[in-house]
Amino acid sequence: MDMEEEMRSEKRRHETSESDAPPAKEHKKQLADIPTHLSDNIPDSLELGNECAPPTDIAENENSANRRALESDDQQPHTGPEDPDRPSRGYEYCDHTADIQVHSWGVNLKEAFEECCVGMFGYMTDLRTVEPRDTFSLEAEGQDLESLLFHFLDEWLYAFCVEPFFTPNEINILEFDEVNYRIKCEGYGEPFDLQKHPQGTEVKAITYSAMQIKKHDKGYDIYVIVDICKFFFRF
Repeated sequence: MDMEEEMRSEKRRHETSESDAPPAKEHKKQLADIPTHLSDNIPDSLELGNECAPPTDIAENENSANRRALESDDQQPHTGPEDPDRPSRGYEYCDHTADIQVHSWGVNLKEAFEECCVGMFGYMTDLRTVEPRDTFSLEAEGQDLESLLFHFLDEWLYAFCVEPFFTPNEINILEFDEVNYRIKCEGYGEPFDLQKHPQGTEVKAITYSAMQIKKHDKGYDIYVIVDICKFFFRF
């Protein structure tokens, strides 16, 4: 196996980490590491400091994930449901040692899951450069909400890691079975293209570390730590 094939193989391999997995449960895949961040042609508001980046806002259509802009250039602490200026759904990034924590929220689990996935891709490239030209469908299942969230993100990350390197800027969950922990969903986007899409920090894996799904009177907040690469593979 030459070096190029070896690197491809390494990128596509999903490793199981017993240390991160919850006790007494089996999980098929374990991912862990998000790439660092977007380059000079990404707005300063996306750069991470010691706190969270400002929350995303939705410019035209509150239900459309491909119309987001970060309005503030200032670093702010992460937003909570008590924040009167927080949009009904969105995501932001929080520093977490060598990794990154994606914080998403929505009025229901469906929206919070969708935003978390879009947030993961938003760390790898500027989603404003991604056009919803293609549709990619997938399914995920788990044994509880946490493992369902893990596999949901894991399946989308795998879709990005193998041909056609699909990069969505919007996720639509068509079916969310909260009893049997199953999801059917679609993503709208296009294959990743270095000539078109800015190269950010690549997510290497999802982790169970400090994963939280919080319910409150305004909906749900989700916190997921992702492991990041120090470089970005794309051949």
